[in-house]
Amino acid sequence: MPRFSDMHPYGQSIWLDNLTRGHLRDGRLAQLIAQGVTGITSNPTIFHKAVTETDDYAAQLEQLRKTEADPERRYEALVSEDLRAACDLLLPAYVNSGGDDGYVSWEVAPRFAHDADMTVAEAGRLHGLVGRDNLLIKVPGTEAGLRAFERLTADGIKVNVTLLFSLHHVARTFEAYIRGARQWLEKGGSALQLKAVASLFLSRVDTLVDKRLDEIGTPRALALRGKTAVAVARLAYQRYQDFFKGGDYFGYLRAHKVRPQYLLWASSGTKNPAYSDLLYVEPLIGSDTINTLPDKTLAALADHGVIKPTVHLGVADAEAGLVELEALGISPTAIGDELQVDGLRLFAESYDKLIAAV
Repeated sequence: MPRFSDMHPYGQSIWLDNLTRGHLRDGRLAQLIAQGVTGITSNPTIFHKAVTETDDYAAQLEQLRKTEADPERRYEALVSEDLRAACDLLLPAYVNSGGDDGYVSWEVAPRFAHDADMTVAEAGRLHGLVGRDNLLIKVPGTEAGLRAFERLTADGIKVNVTLLFSLHHVARTFEAYIRGARQWLEKGGSALQLKAVASLFLSRVDTLVDKRLDEIGTPRALALRGKTAVAVARLAYQRYQDFFKGGDYFGYLRAHKVRPQYLLWASSGTKNPAYSDLLYVEPLIGSDTINTLPDKTLAALADHGVIKPTVHLGVADAEAGLVELEALGISPTAIGDELQVDGLRLFAESYDKLIAAV
C-alpha cells in the first residue's frame, strides 16, 4: 500500500482538498500529514456541509451570533481558527522544505472576482487575519484576478491562482507571476518570500468536453472521451518547463533564487464512474507539481495507486488529441473560458449558501 510520501521522490506533493474542524479535532489531519500529505485547500462547499451537518461549530457560532452582526465576519472568525490550526500542523513541512511546501489555502470572496483593487485589499486583509506565513490566498484566474495576482506577488503575498481550465489560462498566470516577481525583487524583496501555485481544474474539463463529444456522436468523437483533461494537464506541464526551466524568460529570476510557480492539479476526483478513480492522479505524477485530492480519491491512492513518474509521457498524443478536438469544432480554449465563468457562478452560489448558514 503506497504512502503519500512515496510521491516525494518524484517531486510531487499531495494536498488534501478538505479542511474541517472535525479533521482537526479527531486527529485525521495529523494522521494524513504523518503519512505524507503536505498541504490543504479549503472551499466553501465543504465548510458549509461541516457547519450545517455537524456540531463542530455550534458553540462558537452561537456566541458569534451574539457578538458579531455581519455573517461574513462570523464565517471568517470560524474558518480562520481552522486555518491557523492547519497552518501550525503543516509548519514542519513548511520549514523542512524551505518554504516550498506545507501550505493552506483560503479564498477571496467571489464578488471581487472582477475587481482587481478589492481583490488586492481583501487578500492582504485575509492574510493578516490568519497571521501565518504558510497561507496561500486563493485568487481566481480572471482578467482582474490576474492583475491582482501580479500586484500581490509584487507585494510579497503568496497566492494560489484558481479556476484555470486551459493552456491559455495557465500561460497568462505564469506571465503574471514572472512580472510580479521581478517587481518584488526590484523593490528589494527576498526571493524566499515568494510562493505561488497555478490550480488547473481537470474533471470539469472532461465532463463538458465529453458532453459535446456525445452530442457529435461519431466513432471519431466518442473515441476522445475522457482524454482531454489529462492532455491539457500534460501540455500545461510542458508550458511550465518552457517558462521556468528553459530559455531566458525566467533566467533573471532563476539566478536570484525565485521559485517557479508550480502547477497544482485541482478538481482531481473522477466524476464519471466509467473512468478510473485515479484518472487525474496516476497519469500526472512528476516533479514540481501538486495534486490536491478529496478524501475519496486520497483513499483510492492509498489503497491501489501506482506511483511512478508519468506527467512527461504522451505529449505528442496530447497535442494530437487537442488538434482533433479543434477539427471536430470543440475549442479547448473556449471550453476553458466557459468553465471559468461557470466555476465562478458555482463558487458564488456555494459562498452565498455558506454565509446564509452562519
